[in-house]
Order: sequence, then C-alpha cells, then structure tokens
Amino acid sequence: LNFCRYFCGLLFTHDLMLETATTCPTVGRGSRAGSYLSFFDGNKDEYVRRYSSFPDTLRVKMKDMARDMFYFGYDNYMKYAFPEDELNPIDCEGRGPDVLNPSNININDVLGNYSLTLIDTLDTLLVLGNVTEFQRAVKLVIDTVSFDKDSTVQVFEANIRILGSLISAHILLTDPKHPFGKVGFEGYDNELLHLAHDLAVRLLPAFENTSTGIPYPRVNLKTGVPADSVNETCTAGAGSLLVEFGILSRLIGDSTFEWVARRAVRALWSLRSNQTGLLGNVVNIQTGQWVGKQSGLGAGMDSFYEYLLKSYILFGEKEDYRMFQAAYESIQNHLRRGRESCNEGEGDPPLYVNVNMFSGEIVNTWIDSLQAFFPGLQVLNGDVDNAICLHAFYYAIWKRFGALPERYNWQLQAPDVLFYPLRPELVESTYLLYQATKNPFYLHVGMDILQSLEKNAKVRCGYATLHHVVDKSKEDRMESFFLSETCKYLYLLFDEDNPLHKSDNKYIFTTEGHVVPIDKRFREKQWNDFFPCEEGALAEREPHSPPCDRIPEERRYTLPLKSVYMRQIDHMVGLF
Repeated sequence: LNFCRYFCGLLFTHDLMLETATTCPTVGRGSRAGSYLSFFDGNKDEYVRRYSSFPDTLRVKMKDMARDMFYFGYDNYMKYAFPEDELNPIDCEGRGPDVLNPSNININDVLGNYSLTLIDTLDTLLVLGNVTEFQRAVKLVIDTVSFDKDSTVQVFEANIRILGSLISAHILLTDPKHPFGKVGFEGYDNELLHLAHDLAVRLLPAFENTSTGIPYPRVNLKTGVPADSVNETCTAGAGSLLVEFGILSRLIGDSTFEWVARRAVRALWSLRSNQTGLLGNVVNIQTGQWVGKQSGLGAGMDSFYEYLLKSYILFGEKEDYRMFQAAYESIQNHLRRGRESCNEGEGDPPLYVNVNMFSGEIVNTWIDSLQAFFPGLQVLNGDVDNAICLHAFYYAIWKRFGALPERYNWQLQAPDVLFYPLRPELVESTYLLYQATKNPFYLHVGMDILQSLEKNAKVRCGYATLHHVVDKSKEDRMESFFLSETCKYLYLLFDEDNPLHKSDNKYIFTTEGHVVPIDKRFREKQWNDFFPCEEGALAEREPHSPPCDRIPEERRYTLPLKSVYMRQIDHMVGLF
C-alpha cells in the first residue's frame, strides 16, 4: 500500500467502489533502490550513513524477531495466565480485576474477568499467518467467555479492546474474499458477533440518564451504571465509540448502537469553544460544563480526533469529515508551535503543545506518549510532511531513553512521568509513514524500537512495563495492547508480503489496532438518518482533497527529514 495515494483516493471519492485518486504522487517500487544508491553515493553525512538503506536480509531478520516477540508473550500468557485477563510476566502468573480494591481503576477499568488478552489478540494471529491457532483461539473464546460478570469496567476500554476485536475476528472469519486464506471453520455460527452484541447491550446503560447524551465512563456488566458513578468523563473515552458501535449496527441492522455513539460525538462537538474551535479533555455529562479545559493531542483527547476521520473512511458520512476537518484546522492554528514548514526554513521544529481550550495559551510544558499516534493520523489525512516532523521528535526521545516516558517535558528536556507500559503509538506511526513513503529510515526506527524492547523489557515469561525509562526498572504487567498492537505493527512494518499489503481489499485499523476491511456494506444502513444536526454544530463545507502532494519530487528518495533538522531535533531532546 502507498498510504498517501491510497487514503487520498479513499477519503475523497464518493464512489462506493473506493477507487484511488490519480492526483497523488506514486513511489515506484521498481526504481527505488537505484534512486537511493545514486543519491547517497559518496555522501558522508552521519544520518545518511545510518538510515539510507536497509538490506532485505536484515528486514527478514527483524520480521522474525517481531514474530518471536509476539509468540514469547502470547505462549506464556496461554501457559501461565489464561483464562485470566493479563499476564504478569515477571512472576509468570495471571492477573484479573482487583476485587479487593474496587477503586483501583488502573486495573479495574481494563480487566473484566473475560480473558482480555486472548480476545484482544485474535486478529494478530491472522496477521502473523497462524490460521490454526486463530481458529483454536476463536473456539476457546466461544466456549469459555461470558460477559455476565459482576465486573465494573470502563466503557471505552471494553469497546476498543473487546468489542472491536470480536467484530474484527468475526468479519475476517466470514470474509468471502479470504484475504488470509480460508480461515473459517465448520460449525461457526456467528458466535463472535453474538458475543459482541451481548457486550454492547451491557454497555448501553452508560448512555441512559445523562442529560447531554455523553455516556457515563463505567458500567457494571451485570447491573448497569454503579450508584456511585462519577459524572465526569474524558473526551476520548466518550467520543471514541463510533467505529465499533457503528460497524456493529450495520452488521446486525440495529441503529441503536451507532445512534448513541454518534449522539455522544455530536454532543461533545457542540461544546467546543466558539473562540478557538477546540475541545477540553474532561466534561461533566450532566451539565455539559468543561471540568478539564486542557486541549491537546494526547491522553483524554487522542482517539476522539482519530475516530472522526476513521468513521468517515468506513461509513462515508460527510459530517464526520467536516468535524475532523474543522478540528484539524483548529489544532494547526492553536496547538502547533515552531516553524511553518517541517522541512524548510528557520526556527524551532514543529511541536503540538497543550493549551487552554478557550484562549489557546500554553498551560504546561509537557507532552505525553499517546500523542505519538498523531503522525499516523496525519498520514491518513494526507499531511505527510507534518507527520514526518512530529514523528522525528518522538523518535529522538526514544533514541535517548530506549522507550517513551509517559510524559516528557520539552522545556526541561526530561521526563515528567517516567513509566512506559509498552505502548504502540510510535510504532503505529512508524508503520504508516513507511507505507506512505517506503523510506528505509522507518525500518531503522522499527529496528531500534524492537531491539530496545528486547533489551529493556523482556523478562522470564514475557515483556514487562518499564517503571522508569532511565534506570529501566520494571513493573509486573504486560498490557493486552502489547500483543494486539505493538507486536502487530512491528511485524507488519517488516513483512512486505503480508496479505494486508497484497490483498485487493483495503483495510483500516481501529484505535486498538484491530483490522477492519473498508467494505461497501459498512456504507449502507438499513434505517433512515438518525436526526438532524444540532444547529450550528457542523459547517456546511464539502470535504476536499488533502494535501497528498506536499512531498516534493526531489525529496521523495532522500531521508524523510533533512539531516540538519534531524540534528536539530536530536539536540532539542538532549541527545548531544
């Protein structure tokens, strides 16, 4: 896939056959090697020497290392932890909800006593080509998983990790195009879809009894919204349900799930600042008042923006892209600092800061690791040039610490919060930028990440959260997204021949990395439009083509970021 060319055509054709546009530049596979060799011949620049080529033998070695990394974690989960939710990789034990301390939301928001890691990993097994284990895992889920549990979980986490994976696995099981070969098995009777429907019904009480339509953050799977539930939720948690809920609605022909998810998005959108167009990060679901007025791209907001664009890609609803387009414009106007162009001119490298949603003034001097997803989203929007710069900043932080601290203070050039729970966001953006540019630089980035994880996070039975990115001390936890996303994106980065890259199907990844085909049936619905847009909520502008041609021809075969700017970013994070 050439993601710039692909998504430019995909986003902005109204033809349901999703033809690619012819206006976006093409990176020719056949001439690439020769072009690189001629450009770098005799060049002694340190960045050119390090990043300008990546031998096929090394790529295969890295693909094998990524596969082995996944199986070391997965096999040990199945051996020591299943049917519990997570693996404690240091003690080689399973982990479930913290029933003795219900207020421990760091654990209980995610773990619901429903074999989380197994479910979250289903489509990764297919991406790695293991049809036999995929089928075994699906049968285990069907035979052993129930959501009739006295578990209070976060709606957002249950949606992206469990509901999204069940839907993805069901679609891939029943896909008549067989992108991974014939993966279905005799006797499968849509059980994964039934499980997904059952879970979604148990999440629906979160949307009841809220005066704004913005959902409560947590539900008990057996009894509904807890009596002591808080009335505050984050923008990402409430506004990132539309992809999974929308697909479920269109698969089963019941508008309820998409309706409540879309109502929540519209409600949040209507609360944005009239001055800046920005949203805050925490809102009161009853009053609609902003409790957290910080606007940024990281925790509490990240996937809200992601799902505006991905919902449009999947469903073709113009209002989703109008919202994304307006949000992206506000982000560029108020959050972006630094020189105007990523790869030209003088001044500081571009950086997206946290600001007050009403004034646009900087509210702190840190950014968080979740923001590293944003270059990948920029690729999907065709803004590859800006994606290159922001990705380079996060990669420089990784080079310095061998991991991404949860928060990094760009003014002090030091971490503010020191742990790294094996998050996938930087790997995801690396993968998408490589698909857009085919530049070997991104293979080197992936190799650095892979080797760092192997060196710093590997323990007796898996890969452990880094408690401290400087001294590399560890915590006994391997979150499910390590297998669902981090390992998946690393493997795909190095697997040029993966069916996802070779298939005639086109795919998108959910925010938890689950594979969903872009399919005509998801652009059809068996019901009338939900309700008219709230007055003033959406600008009546037609979507327009993104700037897919921002990478000049002469730079298409060079380093993605000029060496002088790479050196500047390295200096900015204290590498030398």
